[in-house]
Amino acid sequence: MGRKVLLVFSVSSVCGATDAPIKLKFANYFPPTHRLSTLFAEFCQDINRKSGGKVNISYYPGGTLLSAPKMAAGVLTGIADIGLSHFAYSRGRFPVMEVIELPLGFPSAWVGAGVANEFYDKFRPKEWDQFHPLAFCASTPSVIGTLTKPVRTLEDLKGLKIRGTGRIGDIVKALGATPMPLEIVDMYEALRRGVLDGNLGSAEQLEGFKIGELLKYVTASWRTGGCFGFYVTMSKRKWDELPPDMQKLFTEVSNEYKDKWGIAFNGIDVGGIQFLKNHGGQVITLSAAETARWVKAVQPLIADFKKDLMSKGYKEQEVDAWFNFIKERTEYWKAQEKARKIPNIYEY
Repeated sequence: MGRKVLLVFSVSSVCGATDAPIKLKFANYFPPTHRLSTLFAEFCQDINRKSGGKVNISYYPGGTLLSAPKMAAGVLTGIADIGLSHFAYSRGRFPVMEVIELPLGFPSAWVGAGVANEFYDKFRPKEWDQFHPLAFCASTPSVIGTLTKPVRTLEDLKGLKIRGTGRIGDIVKALGATPMPLEIVDMYEALRRGVLDGNLGSAEQLEGFKIGELLKYVTASWRTGGCFGFYVTMSKRKWDELPPDMQKLFTEVSNEYKDKWGIAFNGIDVGGIQFLKNHGGQVITLSAAETARWVKAVQPLIADFKKDLMSKGYKEQEVDAWFNFIKERTEYWKAQEKARKIPNIYEY
């Protein structure tokens, strides 16, 4: 699973090219067949087609141009013009937006996406001054998956080596396990060899990265699992080079894909659980009393985040305002998800 095969998807315009189209490179670390890879192949095709040949995006899925940890730096240096990754792979680069990865109880990717995009629009963290973000999303809530040991209580996690990067790794530690910050492309082999005992990640990874072939148990710990905060971004320099009509096009198409991204993420969670079951795996549901214990165990991480950001110069009132905003908008997007009947495997 760790081997990277060079696959370049050229998604050229079908509507006739101009004499000198703007050529851009989009880097994505998800495997080429992963739903989120095919989704952003469609994004590139839409831009190319709607630009009438003014833009030609070449698409590089599967980490063939940039790996996930190198994505943000690679976009700034021009290795890629557009990149998709998440905050945990470059911890500390986007400290304010890392609030999305705290154990705040987002019930779905679609809800998290709505909150993340609104959060950025309202607070415009200065950490993004060198970038021009096109869209944000949250993964579906992280759940515990294990190879051989069923996890029904916090005590069952002690001594287990569980993959978790960034603030998700902090959650692993708070729950009593040992966090292992492996890159996701190395996870399957690490599980197969027994280097890892399990993973804290969204259920979609069970099928998207095939680890449901190996894991035997998934504990539906979504209320405390946290999520990964994703971004698709250009550098501000590259954005400023685009003519105004193409900036307008990118904004319009990106706004469409904010919604599509969250819906797609929700949908592949359903597929991940089914993939696990098809391979003989079992889903464990925590009791209400045990869930309360898990929620209590991760609460100190929120206080730690607040102290961390205050040490970086942010005022207590600012950080409190972020949390209040997230709480309010989470309830709004939860209601919208129910009203629109968007599929979600977790009840809340």
